[in-house]
Amino acid sequence: MRIILLQTSPTWGDPEKSREDARRMLMGTPKADLVVLPEMFSTGFVTQPEGVAESEDGESLQWMKDYARNKDCAVAGSVSVRLSDGTYRNRFYFVFPDGHFQYYDKHHLFTYAGEHEHYTAGEERVIVEHAGFRILLQVCYDLRFPVFSRNRLVDGKPEYDLILYVASWPQQRMDAWDGLLKARAIENVCFVAGVNRVGKDPGNLYSGHTSLYGPRGELLLICKESRIDIIEYEIKHSVLDNFRQNFPALADADYK
Repeated sequence: MRIILLQTSPTWGDPEKSREDARRMLMGTPKADLVVLPEMFSTGFVTQPEGVAESEDGESLQWMKDYARNKDCAVAGSVSVRLSDGTYRNRFYFVFPDGHFQYYDKHHLFTYAGEHEHYTAGEERVIVEHAGFRILLQVCYDLRFPVFSRNRLVDGKPEYDLILYVASWPQQRMDAWDGLLKARAIENVCFVAGVNRVGKDPGNLYSGHTSLYGPRGELLLICKESRIDIIEYEIKHSVLDNFRQNFPALADADYK
């Protein structure tokens, strides 16, 4: 599966410009199976979503659907969403090439920044299947909680092959970002993609470190630091399967 990871700089509270910037970044990129954007890619990380959040079928989701259909490629990224019941979700959409989608609502809300005061946490893990890979969807702060992302054997097979973390992870905590992404790949014996933003918003500076790790914890590729950038890579099931067969660590894991 060929993946494109976008390290964007969302324009604060301006979805139209943020989407256009992402579209321009994607111009001329090679054919891919999956494009991944950061957390709240169309607005920046808004902890007070009133007046900013989109509806469940808002323009950012429509933009993702249009791109997916036009390019025959899945598109993933999170959006601030207001539900019909008046609650808000940090919703990670995974849009398939035919335009249908699944979503995961961020479970671990970032209380340090007050996200829990305005958003409702999701309760369920979500694993999607695309291009022969099973993919676990996660958002930013989820990265700090390994039990929630634990890869378990079901009928003798791992639950998933790839974790996607989309984030707005600030520069002052980049050592944690780098270390935790590597750890999640090692302990879950899977590929891990961490897609972070750059630029700044009213409260933070972001330096990116959008990266892809292999099942040994090896760094496969990383974006330029503190710069708008884009990387692409083909992950192969043969690499993953061979390593899992030769080093079946998941069979010895704790499941309590």
